[in-house]
Amino acid sequence: MSQTPATEAARRRTFAIISHPDAGKTTLTEQLLLLGGAIRAAGQVKARGEARRARSDWMKIEQERGISVTSAVMTFEYGDAVFNLLDTPGHEDFSEDTYRTLTAADSAVMVIDAAKGIEAQTLKLFEVCRLRDIPIMTFINKMDREARDAFELLDEISDQLQLEVAPMMWPAGMGLNFKGLYDLYADDFVPFGQDGRIGGNALGMHLPEEVKAKLDEDVELARGGLSRFDPAAYREGHLTPVYFGSALKRFGVRELLDALSAEAPPPRDQGAKNGVVHPSDADVSGFVFKVQANMDPNHRDRVAFLRLCSGKFRRGMKLKQSGTGKSIGVHNPILFFAAERETVDEAWPGDIIGIPNHGTLRVGDTLSESGDIVFTGIPNFAPEILRRVRLGDPMKQKHLARALTSLAEEGVTQVFKPMIGAQWVVGVVGSLQLDVLKSRLRNEYDLDADLEASPYDTARWISGDDAEREKFIAANRGQMAEDRDGAPVFLAKSSWELGYVAGKFPKIKFAKTRERSDVQAEA
Repeated sequence: MSQTPATEAARRRTFAIISHPDAGKTTLTEQLLLLGGAIRAAGQVKARGEARRARSDWMKIEQERGISVTSAVMTFEYGDAVFNLLDTPGHEDFSEDTYRTLTAADSAVMVIDAAKGIEAQTLKLFEVCRLRDIPIMTFINKMDREARDAFELLDEISDQLQLEVAPMMWPAGMGLNFKGLYDLYADDFVPFGQDGRIGGNALGMHLPEEVKAKLDEDVELARGGLSRFDPAAYREGHLTPVYFGSALKRFGVRELLDALSAEAPPPRDQGAKNGVVHPSDADVSGFVFKVQANMDPNHRDRVAFLRLCSGKFRRGMKLKQSGTGKSIGVHNPILFFAAERETVDEAWPGDIIGIPNHGTLRVGDTLSESGDIVFTGIPNFAPEILRRVRLGDPMKQKHLARALTSLAEEGVTQVFKPMIGAQWVVGVVGSLQLDVLKSRLRNEYDLDADLEASPYDTARWISGDDAEREKFIAANRGQMAEDRDGAPVFLAKSSWELGYVAGKFPKIKFAKTRERSDVQAEA
């Protein structure tokens, strides 16, 4: 078959994994990579010593704390499909990075701890998926430990997420008595800890009588009372197929991967300011949803993660940047495996490639051959925590400015330069981001900085006609700042003050989000 954007896009499955911290997301990621042949030993399972660290968590702070704080991208093949897996941060303090990552995904896998059910962060991330109508498969993990009843878990998913649930497999037992999974569609059994499958009629010889009786009853109830899998309802985001298993023991993971290959949607059409872009379009286009600095500590590198949306990308081609119209030659595009990478000669819609650059590209940029496309839907969020940055060595002020601007380009930390005074203000969504910021300033930029309490409680982008805006800035200069793009920001000391000032200036708009594509349009 000849390679065209349409045929190659049909092979792509670009998906994200979402979950509450500790539900087993990173372990599942590694087992999927292991099945896809991308790694030889998953970090959680067989490796030892230094090699035991999870391969998809590559930052120093991730390895020290055992958490994911940045979205990793990994590409692998399985069967006829090419998978682009986005491993998102599970911690709520990084929800903004997760939101942007989900703009690049066509579907998601939701990981749920069988003992805990749906937790707060799972709910938050699901709401983000719902905003974007992203189809979701559910993997109920840790069935080899004490777990809640399967019907209870499915009822919770149905009630809290307002989703139809369609179990694809059914667990026989749990914890120490976990015996395996019954396939509700193939009518056979996958025994836990053994290879192969057993035909339904031979189950009695392999299962204790009481487990077999309970399984028969459960299967009958599940088939009678729960939804059957409907591919159309799944792709529209109304129904979630549910799989059970143990990521740590790599059990049930192959069934999940087979389902992603068979049922997950290929790259979707993308909304742009001037219409809709289809994967089959000949014009190469894509958008930057993430910028990561210093993945290689030996070089002050910066890599922009570009989600390709249409056309056949070839190494060395020139793409135009939205807003500036500047042509960028992409000579060393890379495919990712966490921090490891390899140069790629061609890529297709749905693929995610890295473009090394020196601060030219930022989150929200559109790159296209024609230069006429501007993708929408990647916002900046108003920070919930504001801190002043104080340096131990004031002689390094310029170095600090460069470091903060560089980290702000990644789109996680926001930086504000007050119109009066020299102290930078950083804004983050969650407090753990402050720890990451300090750690990265120290490890990557050799800067010993303190983050002090600031008098400000919240930040809002302001807009209005020129005269009104100038009048507002003149009246509130002491609390005005600029973000890294030069957009005016009002720093309020409390929500009451924000309401009071808004009442005095009714013609000024105070925005909690700022569309990244607008930054480029003004450039």
